[in-house]
Amino acid sequence: MKIKVFSEKNNKILFLGYNSNNTCLIKNLESKGYKVIHSANAICFDKFHLVISFGYRHIVSKETILSLNCPIINLHMSFLPYNRGAHPIFWAFYDQNKCGITIHELNEGIDTGPIIYRKKIEIDDQKVTFLKAHQRLKIEIEKMFIANIDEILGLRWKSFEQRENGTIHKKSDLPKDFMGWNTIISEEITRLKLLKDPRNA
Repeated sequence: MKIKVFSEKNNKILFLGYNSNNTCLIKNLESKGYKVIHSANAICFDKFHLVISFGYRHIVSKETILSLNCPIINLHMSFLPYNRGAHPIFWAFYDQNKCGITIHELNEGIDTGPIIYRKKIEIDDQKVTFLKAHQRLKIEIEKMFIANIDEILGLRWKSFEQRENGTIHKKSDLPKDFMGWNTIISEEITRLKLLKDPRNA
């Protein structure tokens, strides 16, 4: 485990992804005296104290990471290293691995950076939809961030490398017969696996 220690540069934070209507974190950061610059698409280049990615739908290149020249963290709704990449909640149940949340350092890989905080989350897949599970994990990861906000803003977190192989999926991996995020998780996973079974062809 390593401890990240950075020198504080200024009070500006670049927040990539969700805006203040989609997450409470921006207002929490502003309440701490930081100026938050938001972008859902293009990355603006300036001197930032910290860059936070949450709900950001673009890959950040190695060149961009180096150009920003400050710590960059990502909030990912899976228990890394499982379910890196797209649709992590779907794959947690389809692959029957670990469901959870992770805050990690961002590097040039896809959700491969050192882990700062992570937590397993139990979801009753017999009762809830994928959308409800997403909403639950979003709330949980916001709570995790807020609980550690002083350590994060002080750039004093401890992190550890991802040593397990884990799993990764692209957007195109989502089954073409998937009926949508409002379906009950267990029912939809069972249906999709029955369709995939060659004995049912």
